[in-house]
Amino acid sequence: MTKRQSRMILVAILVSGVSLAGYFGLKAFNENLLYYFSPTDVVEGKAPQGKSFRLGGLVGMNSVKRDGIKVSFDVTDNANTFTIKYEGILPDLFREGQGIITTGSLVDGTFMATEVLAKHDENYMPPEVAESLKKSTSQVGTSQSAEQ
Repeated sequence: MTKRQSRMILVAILVSGVSLAGYFGLKAFNENLLYYFSPTDVVEGKAPQGKSFRLGGLVGMNSVKRDGIKVSFDVTDNANTFTIKYEGILPDLFREGQGIITTGSLVDGTFMATEVLAKHDENYMPPEVAESLKKSTSQVGTSQSAEQ
């Protein structure tokens, strides 16, 4: 084997190694992305089944049901409501009518949360929640004006 052939083999191995590392890096990055969905998106079937994602909105009034550390509550974006089940200790700032974001997945049509995040004070609302509430409020307003 000539010196040039051995160099070409080395370059080919190096290029394929870098390509393989890039592929595995992008695959791992894609699997760890957490997309945000509103209750309307989940009701419309846009959310993935069995994959982890974020669901946010306002905690529904009179919807929190506790059974020890198991909690069930509704989240709404003022257009649709979706029930969430969570097992664990809720944040101190969690209460009805407050903006939250939960992380979890859909299991047989029920959102099983693994993490619940509450806003840190009354002036802050997560941008995703504020945007989905604003969008759903404008859709409700336009559908009401179209009916009249």
